[in-house]
Amino acid sequence: MTKREKIELAITNFVRGGDNSDINLLENVLHSSFRVTSNGFMGTSGVTIIDKEQYIANIREGVFGGLPREMKIESIDDFETIAHVKLSLESAENYFISYNSLVLDTDNQWKLISNLAVVKSKK
Repeated sequence: MTKREKIELAITNFVRGGDNSDINLLENVLHSSFRVTSNGFMGTSGVTIIDKEQYIANIREGVFGGLPREMKIESIDDFETIAHVKLSLESAENYFISYNSLVLDTDNQWKLISNLAVVKSKK
């Protein structure tokens, strides 16, 4: 598998893990220092930052996730042990633009360390 294919697999597993509320898949693809950063998250004002522990808890408790999304990889930029992936996603309820940073971890697996997202309701 090429480096690009491994990066695509990691980002796909991240999205599918959320869509399917698959905690095990997310545990494997999220770096221990993973963070989601969003401005206007779920209708709130200001910037919200969610760490890996809270993100997993929110998925587990159904706060978000569990809804299939169509995913399009808009771009991938990588250099040696870092990568940046821009995604556009669409669910039955929302549109998403997502900028994702990945690192090649010590276990030689690509892991998401940062997700910067904007979510817009279709309503």
